[in-house]
Order: sequence, then structure tokens, then C-alpha cells
Amino acid sequence: MPSFNLNVLMTLVLGLLSLSSLSEAEYRYHYCSNTTSFTPNSTYEFNLNLLLSSLTSNATRELGFYNTTAGSLDPNTAVYGSFLCRADLTSDACKDCVATAARDTVQKYCPLRKDTIIWYDDCMLRYSNVSFFGNMDEAPRIYLWNVGNITNPNRFNEILAKTITDSVPVAANAAPGAKKFATKEANFTAFQELYSLVQCTPDLSTTDCNRCLRGAIALLPECCDGKQGGRVLYPSCNVRYELYPFYTFVTAPPPPLLPPPPPASLTRSQGNDDQISTLVIVAIVVPIAILLFLVGCCFLRRRARKKYNVIQQQNVGNEINSVESLQFDLRTIEAATDNFSDQNRLGEGGFGEVYKGTLPDGQQIAVKRLSTGSGQGAEEFKNEVVLVAKLQHRNLVRLLGFCSEGVEKILVYELVENKSLDHFLFDSENQVKLDWSSRYKIIGGIARGLLYLHQDSRLKIIHRDLKASNILLDGT
Repeated sequence: MPSFNLNVLMTLVLGLLSLSSLSEAEYRYHYCSNTTSFTPNSTYEFNLNLLLSSLTSNATRELGFYNTTAGSLDPNTAVYGSFLCRADLTSDACKDCVATAARDTVQKYCPLRKDTIIWYDDCMLRYSNVSFFGNMDEAPRIYLWNVGNITNPNRFNEILAKTITDSVPVAANAAPGAKKFATKEANFTAFQELYSLVQCTPDLSTTDCNRCLRGAIALLPECCDGKQGGRVLYPSCNVRYELYPFYTFVTAPPPPLLPPPPPASLTRSQGNDDQISTLVIVAIVVPIAILLFLVGCCFLRRRARKKYNVIQQQNVGNEINSVESLQFDLRTIEAATDNFSDQNRLGEGGFGEVYKGTLPDGQQIAVKRLSTGSGQGAEEFKNEVVLVAKLQHRNLVRLLGFCSEGVEKILVYELVENKSLDHFLFDSENQVKLDWSSRYKIIGGIARGLLYLHQDSRLKIIHRDLKASNILLDGT
């Protein structure tokens, strides 16, 4: 009877793992109009820089939304802009996202373009040479989806339709000047919960917000039918659903404290004098103690933040070197897999095909050739590969490297010969190989791998796709 040790196959670059560590805003998509552009060092560029600076400095507003105009005296050079942060974000997180968007849109994604929209996971930033304030805009529209499939799509679609539609009036009927935002959860299975979110820009009317959200929801079956997650992004609203929590649950603020009762009339006596003296001492000592406590907390927080910033800066150069050391040439991968021949094909999952390969030094590898529908950029792909490569544990399959050339995105893992748990668990002939002793070892291996991810690793990670086909068994 062979014994089995466990390895958990992780695919962070596919969005199946959630990092709880601090990171920069995660880019999703951008739109640049090709019909209008401006010249460098022009008045429009000067006004655009003023606008982006104003948007960034106002991103700490509690509303999480702001629009403004720069250069309004001249309609030919005026720039109109706004941002919208996801309503559950803290003011600091909102500001970080807006600052990243303001920098990247002019430097990386849409240089010299007058009409631009950029979406991140946590915020949207938009500017144009034409005013769009208060308008309900449904174009451009962006679709994004989780590539994981639903096992019972008919039942899931019914639950999704009701859950996300019920949130629309809550968001649309928000009071003027309030966040037009709502979330709702529903049980899909005994172990899976559906999370949904809808949001409009606060400058929309109730009617326009309602129409925008319902239009976006109507498109979910077109882009995301049978998928574990999906979202539709409009300039004026957005909707999203997942089988994991992607927003923060905001608790209602506590009720205000009742005002203190009026003081009873006091007569002059020694006892009352002592009582008054005690009250005066308490009134002085308590505020001072609270003030000292707050100062101490601020000091400790600043020290912790400074320590984190230093660590983060020191790691910048190391991560660049890590990317270079992990990158494989496409020709090397093609040679190792005999040009992805069927003879070397090990299987296919929801994220692409897996091939067996042999490197020039004789090392055997497993090559996962990712499907092209993830919508992830090359830089985001590389950054997440670097993070996964830092995870080292005996119960985790080791990521050896990656390849990103053209449309190809490839992951290179160490080869685990004994296949995945589903080949043994759901096969009548192989089931007998899994006696109770082997199953007990597998359970222990899963627990150790998850404990490392959740608690012991430097990056706190949640595995979002833990299933039998992602549990690999070695032969030791």
C-alpha cells in the first residue's frame, strides 16, 4: 500500500487566492477614446494635471465620490473629472486607489487622450473634455468573469437574479448626497454563500440609477452565465457577484448616547464639597488619561507604518531580480513539452491545459498553459507569480517559474507523478488504494498546507478553489 504526502496546487495568478497583505490598487481595465487627444505641454495638459491633483486630494471624502472641473473659464481647454470608490472602502484605501489611477492613466494607459476611464478593483477614475456630471452613461461597458464554473447553474441563476435584483432599490433610493450602494448575501449550498454588490455614482437620480443597475444586471447572463463570479462595469454604475466575500461588511453605527441628566440642586455642606472636589478631579484626570492613550496609539501606529514602509522599499529590488530569475523563454517551454504535444498532455482544468515536460538539465516539470480569457495584464501576472514563488512549504507544490510572451501565459511547476486526489477518490478501482491510514495523512497534509497559508506564511492567503483535483499526491 503506497503512502501519500499531500501537496496543494495553488494558482494565485488566476485569482483563486486572496491576499490579506497590503498591496497597490489592482488594475482591471481602461478605455481611451481615439477621437480626441491633446498635445504635450498644452493648456489642456496643465488643466488635466490640476484636475488629477484635485481628485486625489479629495479622495478622503466620506462619500467616496467627487467631481470637479479644471480650466472652466475656457470651454476649449476645460477638463471634467470624477472618481468613485467602492462604498465600503476606508478613506485611506480610497485615496490610495485614486492616486494610483491618476498616475497610471496619464503615464501608462492613456497618455495624451482627452476622454479616459480606468477601473480598478476598488475605484474608478474618469475625465473628459465634455461634461458628463449627472449623466447616466452605459458605454463603454466592460465584462469581467471568474473562470470557475458553477455545478448547478439553473439553481444558481435563480438565486443570483433574486439576490442582486433585490439590492437595486436599496441603492437607487438612497437619500440625496448619500452613497448609492447595496450588498446582499444568499446561501447557494450548505457550504457556499453568494455575495453581490451594486453601486451607482451618487450624482445619478433615483430613476437613472435604477435603470443603469437593471441594465447592467441584464447583461450578466451574456458574459457570465454558469460562472462563479462576474461583473459589469459602466461609467455610471457597476454590479458584481462572487462565491467569496469581496467587500467589507459594514456594521451600523451605535446609537447616540443619551444626554446626561441635569445636575441635582446642591446645598452647601462638607459632604457635597467633597463630592464636587471628586467630580472636578475625575473631570481633569480622565481626559488627560484618554489624551495620553491616544498619543501612545498614534506613536505606535507611526512606528509600525514606518517599519512596513522600510521593509517594502527594501523588497523592491529583490522582486525585480525574482521576476528575471523565474522567467522561462517560450522556446524552452515548447522544447520541453515537444511543442505541447498530445503525448505530453496530462489533463485540462478550468484555467487551461497541463503538460508534462523535461528541461535541458533533465528536470521534469508540469506546464500549465493558461487560457486567454482571464483579462489579466502582463505586469499583474508577473507580480502575482513572484508572490506565489515566495511560498515554500512541504505541502505546497513549488512554482518554478513562468512564461509571458504575446498572448501566452504559462506557469511552470514541479512535477508530481502520482496525479491528483480526484483520480483516486472518484475512481472505483483506485479507491481501494486509499485506506483510512492514507486518508488520514491526506487530511493532515491539507490542514498543514492551509495553516501555512492562513497563519504561518509572510503573505496571509486564502485558497479559493480547494477541491480534489487541486490536491496532488506524491509517491513518497
